[in-house]
Order: sequence, then structure tokens, then C-alpha cells
Amino acid sequence: MAAPKIDAEALKACIRDVPDFPKPGILFKDITPLLANAAAFGAAIEQLAAQIAPHAPQGLLAIESRGFIFGAALAQQMNLPLLLLRKPGKLPWETERINYDLEYGSDALEVHRDAISASSRYAIIDDVLATGGTAAAAVALVEKLGGIVAACAFLMELSFLDGRSRLPGKAIESLVDY
Repeated sequence: MAAPKIDAEALKACIRDVPDFPKPGILFKDITPLLANAAAFGAAIEQLAAQIAPHAPQGLLAIESRGFIFGAALAQQMNLPLLLLRKPGKLPWETERINYDLEYGSDALEVHRDAISASSRYAIIDDVLATGGTAAAAVALVEKLGGIVAACAFLMELSFLDGRSRLPGKAIESLVDY
């Protein structure tokens, strides 16, 4: 059953602002009200799937942890395999790792070495594009293993943080812009 058409403003209304979380000065965008609204969540998945489909991915790579929520629903909706990008030490098989810098420190992502097929096309999925550090690391990891990044897709984009600049030449899709 098709989800009702819900526009970007209606989706925004389902995302709660939480001031000073996780630290003072940060205005956190809480997606839990959107996840609790079946119609809004369904509409977001259908709209993201429609934006991703023209890029013809052969698989979806979801970034831990909120990206898993959207990635799983999109994989089912689009009938595509779902692959996981996780924090170090969370995957049980042989992994490839990429370390990257964030505005407040450093982090790393890992993927199973056999998850990415050379020359196959992937869409990277996460809940938010902020400064672009995590998304850029995901792109670099896919490309390190010979995969092609067909698109990067996000529920929301914090455009004032200019994360797009960290993803030059990549197709970027998002539903809600702040």
C-alpha cells in the first residue's frame, strides 16, 4: 500500500529540535517522532527510494546507527541488498577500515571485505548530512574496495554546515533541508 504524499514541510514537522544536546550550543534534530509516525516514515522511505532509483544502485550501504533504520526499509522497498558500515570491532568477519577526522576528534568505519564488489554501484544511506566527514569516509571506503558510489542519500541535510563540499562530484539526495 502506497504511503500518502507528505511534503518536506510535513516531514520537518515530524523532526523535533532538542537544544543543547548532546552538548551545549548544539541544536539536535531528533528523528524519533518521525519514526513513530508510520505515515511520515513510510512517505520518507518512498520518497528517498524514488530519488535513489534513477542512480541505479546495485546495493545500499547504511551507516551506523540511524542509517540502518533507513537503509533496511529502503533495501526492502527497492529490493536491493543492504550492507553495513559500522564502528570498529562490530562486524564479525574480515573487515576493511577507514579512519577519518571529525570536527571534534576522529573516528573510523569498517565494512566486511567481501561486501563490496569491484565496479558495482552503491548508494550510501544515513539519516543526516551535516559536516560530511562520515559520508566522505564511507565514499572513500567504498572506492578503496573498488566499488562505485552511485549516490549518497539522507533524510535531512544541514546545509549551513556545507557537508556537500566534502562529497565533490557525488550525487546527493535529501528530503529535508535546514
